Amino acid sequence: MPSLNGKTVLITGALGTIGRSLVERYGQEGARVIASDLPGAENADETVRGLAQEARYFGADLNQLSDLESAITKLADDVGGIDILVNNAAFVVNKPHEEFSIEEYEEEVRVNSTAAFVLARACSKHMKQKMYGKIINLTSLTLNGNWEGFVPYVASKGAMFGLVKSMARELGKYNITVNGISPGAVVSDAEWRHFGEKREAYHQWILERQSIKRRIEPVDIANLAVFLSSPQADLISGQDVHCDGGW
Repeated sequence: MPSLNGKTVLITGALGTIGRSLVERYGQEGARVIASDLPGAENADETVRGLAQEARYFGADLNQLSDLESAITKLADDVGGIDILVNNAAFVVNKPHEEFSIEEYEEEVRVNSTAAFVLARACSKHMKQKMYGKIINLTSLTLNGNWEGFVPYVASKGAMFGLVKSMARELGKYNITVNGISPGAVVSDAEWRHFGEKREAYHQWILERQSIKRRIEPVDIANLAVFLSSPQADLISGQDVHCDGGW
């Protein structure tokens, strides 16, 4: 029997590689899925309904924080509360840190972590009233310091880890769990975009460092998120769970 029947889940970054797997897996578990990504994304409604039949698309710009908080607060009111929030969205640029402007640095941090704070605050209102909720933040294996050219991204993911620890403490009294998932090097469209002709060398570099000699797939991350959202994980909170093949 699906483990999340009757629960409403909001997933950000829903059109990305991991996001699509999250939408599909939560749909399989019986959750009412609200899949969020940028407003006006092409074929967004059709894409999410193809992954989870009852899913709905909700366009939101994570770079516009005040508008975001208002929109998510209204959304939560309209649907009777968000039971599960998955902060999956990420914006990443690859170049040496000297080449980032202050504005570019702040944009990555704003989209990747400040927006997660805004979303958690908006969604936790109803969670507190229900005395139930699950918040999951995607952190990153890049926090181990082995990647170059991703300084703002890594900094933003460190902030996501801080949100896990601090919000788990503040929300625990309401039976709301807050956890992180630290994905390994997930096979994705992004690695071709970032590494181009060096992608095969990157692929081999990953396998050399992983204990388990196969790449992480998006569904591996989605399966872990579903578990952390289930009753079996009700006493797991404030943790950053690594799914990375063993580094």
